[in-house]
Amino acid sequence: MTWTEAQSYCREHHTDLASVRNRAENQQLVELFPGGAYWIGLYRDSWKWSDGSNSSFKYWAVNEPNYRASKVCVAAAFDNSGKWEDLDCEVEKPFICYRPVLPVIKVRVEKPNGVDLNDQAFLDAMLVEAKKNLRAQGLDDNVHLAWRKQPDGQVFHEEEEKKRDEL
Repeated sequence: MTWTEAQSYCREHHTDLASVRNRAENQQLVELFPGGAYWIGLYRDSWKWSDGSNSSFKYWAVNEPNYRASKVCVAAAFDNSGKWEDLDCEVEKPFICYRPVLPVIKVRVEKPNGVDLNDQAFLDAMLVEAKKNLRAQGLDDNVHLAWRKQPDGQVFHEEEEKKRDEL
């Protein structure tokens, strides 16, 4: 895809084109992808990342960027240690998307008498309390908490006696 098509695809299906913020991240990409050049999220508007984030890390190939008028998008060349080159955004290349890693916290609840643990009001109240507790411990207000539903639509399931005894 072109850089713009790749960016649209990543934003629709993941989060955005990949941002490379340090040498370790660059090395991870080099190890994951075969040789060739792949679109990443850097573009020339003061060389910023597609997701709007800033980074002082730069990993340009020799004689790059060469600042030709049409070369405003960046590809990482994995056959050259992942070094970056500026290219015309209309060139079709493979690309790398990213999405944030979401932590999963497992919760075990002793069922109070007469309470349906999968009742929406109960689930909502538990999330409010959990967020209050996490906020009191310094959690950022921008964090979103949600229940992960099982394929049957339920959040909680009663543990089997054997499993519970093994734990």
